[in-house]
Amino acid sequence: MCVVSDRHESIIHTVSKVYPTVPHLACIWHLWKNVTKQYTTNSEVLSPIFYSQAKAYSQDEFDKLMEKIGNVDIRVKRYLEDAGRDKWSRLYSPVNRGWTMTSNIAECINGKLVEASTEYVYTVNDGPRSFIIDLKKKTCSCRMFQLDEIPCSHAWAVLKNKNLTVDVYCSDLFKLEIVVNTYDVPVDPLPDETE
Repeated sequence: MCVVSDRHESIIHTVSKVYPTVPHLACIWHLWKNVTKQYTTNSEVLSPIFYSQAKAYSQDEFDKLMEKIGNVDIRVKRYLEDAGRDKWSRLYSPVNRGWTMTSNIAECINGKLVEASTEYVYTVNDGPRSFIIDLKKKTCSCRMFQLDEIPCSHAWAVLKNKNLTVDVYCSDLFKLEIVVNTYDVPVDPLPDETE
């Protein structure tokens, strides 16, 4: 197993905590996008060389392609070396992986997941802990929201941040009209308990 990402610091940090023994590798597409942002002058010439190098099977082929990159732009060579060969090249990778381009499929799925969930599902950090709030289901991973049937402090944080009205997320039992209706029926006084 391995994790392949765009090398964002928060992803690297989280993956190293959650999966400390799993190798974290760099997506070659994202890595190359970073190169083209920083060194735009020769990116069209270097792009096919880089992708061939990332997929190289032999050290001789890898070294020749790295030399070509260095001849075109030494800064790109240094950048790729600093990124760590074991993070982006098939030859030096610590794991065998299929090298099938699935990023576009994953990006599509991510886009749909974001559309489907972010309207209702939120994460709130409370000190060192994180809590997941689902406003549609009226739940929080702390369990107070669903058990007490009123927003917990984590749900309140989301509601306040989104400028949403709280009463929609409270049980009807806590609403003024229900409380008033509770006392709508006359209650006769009881005699002393000894009687």
